[in-house]
Amino acid sequence: MSDPRNAVIYRIHDAALEQAVRRYGGGRLIDIGCGKKPYKALLQRHIKEHVGVDRAGGLHGMDAVDLVGTAYEIPAPDASFDTAMCTAVLEHLEEPSEALAECFRVLKSDGYAIYSVPFIWHLHEEPRDFYRYSKYGLRYLFEKAGFEVVELKALSGFWVTFGTLFLYNLYRFNRGPIRRWHALDPMGRALGEVAHGLDRLDRTEQWTWMYLVVARKP
Repeated sequence: MSDPRNAVIYRIHDAALEQAVRRYGGGRLIDIGCGKKPYKALLQRHIKEHVGVDRAGGLHGMDAVDLVGTAYEIPAPDASFDTAMCTAVLEHLEEPSEALAECFRVLKSDGYAIYSVPFIWHLHEEPRDFYRYSKYGLRYLFEKAGFEVVELKALSGFWVTFGTLFLYNLYRFNRGPIRRWHALDPMGRALGEVAHGLDRLDRTEQWTWMYLVVARKP
């Protein structure tokens, strides 16, 4: 059963990610900070090979990791991949410019990098949580690394961001009998859907929880 706190944002994120990979991706894909490769099944029909790289001793285990390395040092030759994907990882990297330069290195010319990056979000995976990014900061970083930014879009407005963060805060009290009886879950799911509906009516993208970036290596 999906977590009511983030069911809506995962649905939005995953749909946008699949659309971007379907439109721009293909061939060999490098998944930077792959963890458990949660998007492998979603994307398999759009690519030929899904190669995951992650650091040793990461939070999500090594079962799905194909290459042991980091976003700064991917153990692959130059121009090895047609597509690069990195989902909600850039905020955890001390040196984002170096990570983007390494992504640029392993991509083929005319290859695409597809990143999801948070803007308004709570602290998580502490203490390795360093940055939040505006659309202007993201454009600067990707262009500095040599990329051409093709798409840079907000994945939500105020209502989805506010509703999701409200639920995360509310679920701090989800313990004891409340947790055993799943007392908050129906309200959480209902609130998520209401927030999603309001977002469609009132799209205030300066309050987005996350951006999706599609960037091309010339």
